[in-house]
Amino acid sequence: MGDTPDMERLFLAAGGLSGAVAVAAGAFGAHALRGRLAPDLLAVYQTGAQYQALHALALLACGLMVTRAPGLLAAAAGWLFLAGTLLFSGSLYALALSGVRALGAVTPFGGVAFIAGWLALFAAALTAPAR
Repeated sequence: MGDTPDMERLFLAAGGLSGAVAVAAGAFGAHALRGRLAPDLLAVYQTGAQYQALHALALLACGLMVTRAPGLLAAAAGWLFLAGTLLFSGSLYALALSGVRALGAVTPFGGVAFIAGWLALFAAALTAPAR
């Protein structure tokens, strides 16, 4: 899965970038999209931004965990959070902006990736060596 310092850097950078994108997306939704999107689609868009912000923090945790618990679990959690963000938040953004409701079929796959990521992070924490 890669060298631990590389994984640390990758997940910390991805978490920082994803957090910035989530804040920008949330602000864009609150200001530029209000009144342009139907209220239900605006709510869908904001859900994408909220989940992206939350999982940006999870990516930061993975960046810290890969050095504490080297191995597959922490790295898998980070990759699952990245995939979940792309699938879950990305599909919600696309659905809201395009109005194509069929894009919502992708969202549950992102949710499953998020859940699997949290479980992998949980397992990584349980198997991390004591300090």
